[in-house]
Amino acid sequence: MVVLNKIYTRTGDGGNTALGNGSRVPKHALRVEAYGTVDETNATIGMARLHAEGEMAARLAAIQNDLFDLGADLCRPDMASDASAEYPPLRMVPAQVDRLEAEIDAMNAALSPLRSFILPGGSALAAHLHLCRTVSRRAERLTAALASEDEVNPAALKYLNRLSDWFFVAARVANANGADDILWVPGANR
Repeated sequence: MVVLNKIYTRTGDGGNTALGNGSRVPKHALRVEAYGTVDETNATIGMARLHAEGEMAARLAAIQNDLFDLGADLCRPDMASDASAEYPPLRMVPAQVDRLEAEIDAMNAALSPLRSFILPGGSALAAHLHLCRTVSRRAERLTAALASEDEVNPAALKYLNRLSDWFFVAARVANANGADDILWVPGANR
């Protein structure tokens, strides 16, 4: 269990921060950018949840919890040392990716096929979910960049890839199952 008695520590005043394994890196390090953007994604979900009810609200809450797991995973480098760690690190698992895929498939089953790209908007919930989608895509790009330089749990990267798809489909559901989607009209304002 996490206990936060003191919120500020002054240890980051010089522009460095501690990773989950205790090592210190610059606050602008790619790993910190990646898990920081995962945290930003989580904050955008908090805004979306203001407009969600029922099953959608519950699914968004589950994703928020997953994103804390993902942040914990990304802030802990050196996966090879997991087995010998004093406190085994929390890692994303394929079942979390599988759950997103099942939810995407279930939501998508009720939607008509698209004949155009969608402009972000429609209902308040859909607009917020599109924002979640774009921020999660940035988190994915940063995590992919990190994976090209350092070891990253493959399930973490897969989760982020599915997550933006989840938000896209959920936004369509929030737009009356796609009936209220705003379609792109190529060249409409020429």
